[in-house]
Amino acid sequence: MSKIVFITGATSGIGKACAEKFANAGCNLIITGRRNDRLLAIKKELEEKFNTEILTLNFDVQDKELVFSTIEKLEDKWKKIDVLINNAGLSLGRDSFLDANIEDWDNMIQTNVNGLLYVTKALLPSLIENEAHIFNIGSIAGKEVYENGNVYCASKFAVDALSRSMRVDLLKYGIRVTAIHPGAVETEFSIVRYKGDKEKADQVYKGMKPLTGEDIASIIFFTASLPQHICINELSVTPVQQASTYYFHRES
Repeated sequence: MSKIVFITGATSGIGKACAEKFANAGCNLIITGRRNDRLLAIKKELEEKFNTEILTLNFDVQDKELVFSTIEKLEDKWKKIDVLINNAGLSLGRDSFLDANIEDWDNMIQTNVNGLLYVTKALLPSLIENEAHIFNIGSIAGKEVYENGNVYCASKFAVDALSRSMRVDLLKYGIRVTAIHPGAVETEFSIVRYKGDKEKADQVYKGMKPLTGEDIASIIFFTASLPQHICINELSVTPVQQASTYYFHRES
């Protein structure tokens, strides 16, 4: 699989797992993230381990001007992008609509929605030229709301809608668009949501075996490996012990 794969939010979790999976298959990578030290460490690790080439781009997807200017400066050899994985995203807080922090709302919308839009739009000429495959990482929270999920759910509903509309608008260019909607995945997600409170974060996965970043990366890799005429439009993926945003079977 000799391709160029562009991954946002590649410094941890699903993004990092995707980088490892595609690098192992011989792909060259463009990885982005806010933590440059982590980007450089991942680049060094994967280039040495898999003999592949990796370009790091240090930016926050919320920064529209920086996203566009950075992508515009890509060397020609890096513009032949075959796979885009819009993974950068976050949840902040678990508060009622009444008590929620508006700055948290802004941060989620700017990252989960606008960031996805900026990166995809900036890369679109390359994606069209290469009949690329776009993966948007949503959530089962984009399929059904839950108590105190408010704006996080809204942002992931937006990812679902954008994935569907991209599929329609880009149909004539041969671009595949796949929305991946995971349930409980044990990454830094809950630590970020609870703002560093590890005890609260650990309760999310208590009594169950959650998905891992590697699980989702394997699904993305399989989907990207299908013949060009096949498009899996969306996948909803949960641990066996989770049936929805509400229903869990936890072992005591």
